[in-house]
Amino acid sequence: MWVSVGVIVAVLLVTLFLKYVFGTSGPSPFDTDTREPPRPVELDKKQRNKVLKQGFLASRVPQDLDAIVIGSGIGGLSIAVLLSKVGKKVLVLEQHDRAGGCCHTFSEKGFEFDVGIHYVGNLEENGVFRCTVDQLTNGQLQWEPLENPFEQVVLGPPENRRVYPIHSGRNRFPQELKKRFPGEEKAIDEFMRLVKKCGDSVWIMPLLKLLPSPVAKFLAYTGLANCLSNFISYGPRSLAEVVNSLTENKELRAVLCYIFGTYGNPPKEASFSMHSLLMSHYLPGAWYPKGGASQIAYNMIPIIEKAGGAVLVRASVNRILLNAANEAIGVSVMKGQEEVHVHAPIVISDAGIFNTYQQLLPKEVQNSAAIQKQLSMLKHGEAGLSIFLGLNGTKDELGLKASNYWVFCENNLDELVNDYMSGEREKSLKSIPLLFIASPSAKDPTWEQRSPGKSTLSVVSFTPYSWFEEWKDEKVKNRGADYKELKASIINSVLEVVTEFFPKIKNRIEYMDAGTPISNQHYLAASKGEIYGADHGVSRFTAEVCATIRAQTPIKNLFLTGQDLIACGFAGAIAGAMVCGSTVLKRSLHMDIRALRKKLKHANTKKVQ
Repeated sequence: MWVSVGVIVAVLLVTLFLKYVFGTSGPSPFDTDTREPPRPVELDKKQRNKVLKQGFLASRVPQDLDAIVIGSGIGGLSIAVLLSKVGKKVLVLEQHDRAGGCCHTFSEKGFEFDVGIHYVGNLEENGVFRCTVDQLTNGQLQWEPLENPFEQVVLGPPENRRVYPIHSGRNRFPQELKKRFPGEEKAIDEFMRLVKKCGDSVWIMPLLKLLPSPVAKFLAYTGLANCLSNFISYGPRSLAEVVNSLTENKELRAVLCYIFGTYGNPPKEASFSMHSLLMSHYLPGAWYPKGGASQIAYNMIPIIEKAGGAVLVRASVNRILLNAANEAIGVSVMKGQEEVHVHAPIVISDAGIFNTYQQLLPKEVQNSAAIQKQLSMLKHGEAGLSIFLGLNGTKDELGLKASNYWVFCENNLDELVNDYMSGEREKSLKSIPLLFIASPSAKDPTWEQRSPGKSTLSVVSFTPYSWFEEWKDEKVKNRGADYKELKASIINSVLEVVTEFFPKIKNRIEYMDAGTPISNQHYLAASKGEIYGADHGVSRFTAEVCATIRAQTPIKNLFLTGQDLIACGFAGAIAGAMVCGSTVLKRSLHMDIRALRKKLKHANTKKVQ
């Protein structure tokens, strides 16, 4: 009987999907290859700022808008570019003083720091993701590969450090692990097999968000989605559960789990499927944008402007405008003490699901059953903590490398994180058990031209938002002596670890500061200081959640884009924009980009011949 049910469901899915993909006649943003010969990377900060820092004025708002996007993170800019490429006039509104969201940069004392782009995977030539990024930037965003090994996993206290290089390459990664863990070949092979199984079946997540809601919910609630996809069946299983079933070696367990820091959940809480996505993402290698992260927004905004749209900053959206039928018709922007109303038939939010539902909608609307159901399915991710170091000296003089360090106090990762997060604030922050250390300046081949004789280091970790909440309403850069003292103690404790790995930076530090959860709240509009949006734990990747959290919100004409729709990070936010674009344009952009990639690959093959 179940075989018959499976056949019927498969036929139904194919029929619906084909109707969705081929049943529309509108243009696609991927109809043609829009890449142009790459221009020289713009290194002049003033020239970049002319594009990135266009302040909001009512007179700068284009007339007859087709859509408004709230937030200029990569999810917001991507959906704006997708709509612009089919002739839509789009206005992107950003509350910060520069565009880019987590892709923006800031400068202090001659040093430029990235906020959220530390490295990006899956950018190999002729890949689907590379093709997507190239089309979103018309081929102008250039990438530099990191070293190989691109990461070092460090376990243990200073007197007993164990270092494990992480190599890219689908074959080399497991091969190098086997050299370091003889006798664990079977466990490593099985881990790689499961990662591939989950990664290869991630297609069902966007499909559940694009199929008609009743069909998606039928697949979810009957359990058929679990049968169709390993990504869904492993979604509710924790990373620790799966890895611990493969090996008793605690050291290997930690190395297989190390990258949980890129989404924020320790192994006992992390979804194995989410972890598989990240592992698959970096297996082909890691890259960094030439010219720094600001090049991302800099090369996307002109595409929006060419279609008649605009990207305006210092434009704080305080509410979404609704008509009498509770349909979205525009937004209200605060300009000083006055509201400026901007209207459009479509409103798309890249502000995150919590901000969108809880801050931008009227109470009676956000209290509706449909919205409350979605909010009940998600929770806030962990708050981010960043330390920025500006150094006097070149990368060679300081011994900096184009690779990353993941430093853990020991190999019992869950216990480390739990003790830290549940401990006393001052004590915990003096010994942070998880640190990600990277040198943006060492990764960027244009850095020496932009900042000769200078270098940077960035350190990232996590912290409870509650530890900093008492200062959230105080003025930025003037939050009081106790706040500054706490930041200073964090920096000093982190420096002890950083200088162990980079001893040459001692006495070469010209600038240092820490960004706390309330810094993220101010600059990124992160409601609880989170840097990865909604939590990525086991509950998020069930079939029910995937089918319920969709681009189309319960409010007509209001859509979601970005990392809360699919997953966190640069690639996750773009994936969210692709789902949003597919929903708005009523066609599968995933099929469109694959068709374009196939065409380009065929053309390249003919050229070689």
